[in-house]
Amino acid sequence: MVVTPLTHRHHERTLLKLALGVTGGYCVVEFIGGLLTNSLALLSDAGHMLSDVTAMALSLFAAYVATLPVTSQKTFGYYRAEILAAFLNGLALWLVAGVIFREAYYRFFAPPPVQGRGMVLIAGAGLVVNLFTVWLLRDAHHSSLNIRGVFLHVMSDALGSVGAILAGLLILWTEWYWVDPATSILIGVLILGSSFGLVRESVDILMQATPRHLNLSDVQRTLEQVPGVAQVHDLHIWTLTSGLFTLTAHVVVQNGYDHHTLLDALEHTIQERFGIEHTTIQLEPQDRQPGEPLHF
Repeated sequence: MVVTPLTHRHHERTLLKLALGVTGGYCVVEFIGGLLTNSLALLSDAGHMLSDVTAMALSLFAAYVATLPVTSQKTFGYYRAEILAAFLNGLALWLVAGVIFREAYYRFFAPPPVQGRGMVLIAGAGLVVNLFTVWLLRDAHHSSLNIRGVFLHVMSDALGSVGAILAGLLILWTEWYWVDPATSILIGVLILGSSFGLVRESVDILMQATPRHLNLSDVQRTLEQVPGVAQVHDLHIWTLTSGLFTLTAHVVVQNGYDHHTLLDALEHTIQERFGIEHTTIQLEPQDRQPGEPLHF
């Protein structure tokens, strides 16, 4: 079985610890600033930042659990922990969006006064913090769905900070206080948009769906073109965790072909063409009768 290198996991945990410290500290600052300025946009952004902190803490725990050794009960190890964390992160984003929509609805028709200058200053500092965290995770989010979940949290939070800055400027210039809840709704929409793909991909992995970048029929046709293969059936491909794919299949072998040579050719084809290194292939003689035991 191919596993993610421990050094890569350690690097992920280091990045998450640093991002957690920076984001957690400013979350408190932005929440206090939202109360002082009476800005729902800032409070929404602080709530989103709190979900970032929760996501990072959960992801950090999942990254640690994923390094635990295989046991007789957990024969695939704990790789799925990061997928569960990503799924819960997506659901947490939906919950945050729901709370924002509810509060914005009540404020929209009777918007209270908001301190625009304070909004701009606090949201501006929040944007700097978010951009720094995005920079920290800029490479790691491509290789881990767990890190990608955190990255999406922070990206949508950065967009929310931009919205809060623009809202604060408009309030300064026009005193249109309804811009504050309107911006909160926009932040909620951004949160939903950024989390939908994460939840969908997490569910696909948990349901052992075929990875989206692979076509099961194409894989089957490619394997059946390998010399010595008469038929491929009971083909299954799924994702164990980010970047780690598994394939199982039954292959009917044409009479006269060496099984060991054919197995090597199949594994090489699967690895080179589709990037799948963990395979389980059962070879079956072409003249085997139903129910007859395998003899090689």
